[in-house]
Amino acid sequence: MERHKDSEEDIRRARDLLRDAIESLSEGFALYDDDRRLVMCNQRYKEMNAAVADMLEPGLDWEILMRETARRGVYSDAIGREDAWIQDRLQTTHDYVDEYELTHTDGSCYLVSTHPTKLGGFVVTRTDVTERKKAEFVEREGDLLVRTVLDASSAIVIMARTGDGQILYRSPAALTLFGNTKSAKDHYENVDERADFITLMLADGQVDNYRLNVVAKGVVFPASISARFAEFRGEEVIVTSVVDLTEEVKSQELVKQVLEACPVPIQMTNAETGQLLFTSLETTSETGRVQSYRSYFKDPTARPRFLKALRAKGWLNDYRTEFVDRNGKLFMGAVSARLIAFNGEEVIVSSTRDLTDELALQEELSSQRDMLFQNEKMSALGELLAGVAHELNNPLSIVVGHSLMLREETNDAETLRRIDKISNAAERSAKIVKTFLAMARQQPTKMEPVNIYSVLATAIDVAGFGQQQDGVEIVSLLREDLPDILADADQITQVVINLIINAGQAISTSGTGDRVEVSSQVDELGDAIRIVIADNGPGIPENIKARIFEPFFTTKNVGDGTGIGLAFCHRIIHSHGGQIWLDQHSAQGSRFCIRLPMAKGVNEANSEETIRSDEVASKKALVVDDETDVAEFVAEVLQNEGFGVTIAHSGQEAITCLKKRKYDILLSDLNMPEVDGRGLYNALLADFPYLVDHCAFITGDTMGKASQALLKELDRPFLEKPVSPDELRTLVFSILGDVKEEN
Repeated sequence: MERHKDSEEDIRRARDLLRDAIESLSEGFALYDDDRRLVMCNQRYKEMNAAVADMLEPGLDWEILMRETARRGVYSDAIGREDAWIQDRLQTTHDYVDEYELTHTDGSCYLVSTHPTKLGGFVVTRTDVTERKKAEFVEREGDLLVRTVLDASSAIVIMARTGDGQILYRSPAALTLFGNTKSAKDHYENVDERADFITLMLADGQVDNYRLNVVAKGVVFPASISARFAEFRGEEVIVTSVVDLTEEVKSQELVKQVLEACPVPIQMTNAETGQLLFTSLETTSETGRVQSYRSYFKDPTARPRFLKALRAKGWLNDYRTEFVDRNGKLFMGAVSARLIAFNGEEVIVSSTRDLTDELALQEELSSQRDMLFQNEKMSALGELLAGVAHELNNPLSIVVGHSLMLREETNDAETLRRIDKISNAAERSAKIVKTFLAMARQQPTKMEPVNIYSVLATAIDVAGFGQQQDGVEIVSLLREDLPDILADADQITQVVINLIINAGQAISTSGTGDRVEVSSQVDELGDAIRIVIADNGPGIPENIKARIFEPFFTTKNVGDGTGIGLAFCHRIIHSHGGQIWLDQHSAQGSRFCIRLPMAKGVNEANSEETIRSDEVASKKALVVDDETDVAEFVAEVLQNEGFGVTIAHSGQEAITCLKKRKYDILLSDLNMPEVDGRGLYNALLADFPYLVDHCAFITGDTMGKASQALLKELDRPFLEKPVSPDELRTLVFSILGDVKEEN
């Protein structure tokens, strides 16, 4: 009896152990007997059959379970065909079925297996593959999406096995380019290049923008390749994209040709090392062929300073420093540069401009401005000297006349001695007055064609008499075949005599030097005669060179000079349309240069002046400027030319004047309060159209953007302040010329 109890206990324990084991399974498990009734099932089986879990109790008939499952719509493939589905399941229940896929209507998916038992029953197992099926679906959809995108794009993409290079996929663009090749090895110009390419990829698992030549349908062309390692169906593959660089290389070659032919010196330089990456032919012709940009700089410390300034802003315009050209000659240059990133490095793109000619031009312009300033001072002096000379002439005439009468009326030696002193003093004063009058005269008194050789030869002869006694040699280097000039011969002769005498006196006083040279030649421009008076004397001290043409400035002792000799020379040469200057670079002594236009140019100028005088005899001008001094200056210049001038100090005042009378020409400032230049011009368009083409502007703001835009829009002549009388006269007479043509 006890043995029987022990046996039952063992059986119970075995059943419990089996039940625990079945419950611990991750799969669903159910056991049916030979009558197809449920013996047992685990909780996981019920969860997988949640729709009929309430029925899953021991003794449940398999057929009832299948029919109820179909009725409750558990399986998507049973809907609409429930009877057929049930018959199919009942017929295959005892058969061995391995991983039959069932999909529930709730989207869950299971692999179901049935295994017959030796006692005539069967075991059902279920495995939940819902997540796996979802992942497979996503993967399939992703693959389909990628393939769809690649097939629809113009990208050249190839997927090939890493080992043998067999192509597993190619995009339509790749098929068009390479054709239906079997292996990626066929795309390389050299087979060994693919091995090198793969070796390079092994370092990082990828390669970007690798440049090499590829072969497509027998044609070799440059390309850029980017590639990645990937896994496809258990194999390692290389996915490669190819970019055809043919057009890019052509464009780069075109850009290179353009840059090499560009007449501007252009360089590309490694910012850190100074290595030259590219130089245009213009750069090479200027600085020669060098390896480093550092060698361009005169001062070794100049490039670090340049680089520091460039990095501070990322760009520089007209940075000035000294450079060395291909012959080792120094020159001042202006660099404009930009910092860029090129092939992962900091690179400088720059252009260097030789400033030699520009600086020379600036120096010449500065000289011209100084000369213009001197001319203005001489014009003002002329008015003063004319008045002084007029006031002195009458009393001097009385002194000279009475001294002559006294000489005739007495024989007393002492009286005659005193008369001589008075006479000499009066004659000296008279000479000074005559000089004043000559300087005050606006134009030469007698203009006619003059043989410059004869004038200069006469001046040398006259000046030579006194110089020979002082031991100063006057050397003539004159050319006899020079063209004539249109001049007052006496005045030009006097100028040359003054310069020779000044040189001789400087030599005699200082005891330095012994000769004065006078030379003449055609000016380098071919339209004037150049005269040079040079000596080997002490020269002119640097601190007074800028003042030598100033009236009444002299370094001579009191009583020995008036300080008007060089001022007189300047006045006469300027009145002839010429120039006189001191050569600042003379190595020894003093060197004065005179430039006088040839006869043809002067004749035309003289004829033009005559025409101008006739044209302006009855012309009326309206001058508009809110600066009183400027308005009066412009008015004075025009009045000196014979104009009748009205001054308005605002745009509104000018409009009032225009309503009262007609004018032949209008000169206006651009920037004025209230009604400015634009407002005045608009008033001309609206109410005084006859004056639109006869107006011009005078402004000091030509560099302002607004002023530049306005001047461009109005398209009328203009002058930039400060204005010289010559510029003003030229502007006015050019407009009058237009008026004459219209009339």
